[in-house]
Amino acid sequence: MSDASVQFDRRMLEALLCPRTQTTLRYDAEKQELISEKAGLAYPIRNGIPVMLVDEARSLN
Repeated sequence: MSDASVQFDRRMLEALLCPRTQTTLRYDAEKQELISEKAGLAYPIRNGIPVMLVDEARSLN
């Protein structure tokens, strides 16, 4: 099963905050990432589970 085939529960987004800035996140369905605009980071969603570790996040810059 690929990452893209697992649906992310958007209701979970309401409970998640960026671990670096404690701000809300934007869901990017195409890239399967949670975006923190303030931190400039994209947290991956793997197998439907957000990986909320700064070390695993992709820089947006």
